Amino acid sequence: MTSRAEGLRLVETEISNLVRRVRRIIGERAAAVHPELQGVSYLILGWLEQNGPARASSIVEAFRIDKGALSRQLHHLEELGLVVRTPDPGDGRASLVELTDEARLRMSQVDSEQRKLVDERLGGWTATELRDLANQLKRYNDALD
Repeated sequence: MTSRAEGLRLVETEISNLVRRVRRIIGERAAAVHPELQGVSYLILGWLEQNGPARASSIVEAFRIDKGALSRQLHHLEELGLVVRTPDPGDGRASLVELTDEARLRMSQVDSEQRKLVDERLGGWTATELRDLANQLKRYNDALD
């Protein structure tokens, strides 16, 4: 195997390991927010936390999921008291989905706990090494977009 081919194989292996770890962590974080919360719903909450209130169509586009699947996820999130729908002030026919105060509080607590854990595990890494990793991951993601 050439060194480039070997390098690509190593990248694929480590990315696969990372994906498995991320899936597990998302499940754990979702359960910490609410015991009945699914991983994809946790990701939707995180997206809403970062982007603010949004139309369902924007969420569909961001996650590239079926409208029906999103509708079921949003309905479940509403039942759990984690999102509300409000009229869109720019278009009365549409609604915006936004986090409830309870969801914001729970997400903040989970994020804080996870950040502490990662900080402990990466305690031996310098700020430069962390930035370098972030830059390499961004470069990787940009190349594949």
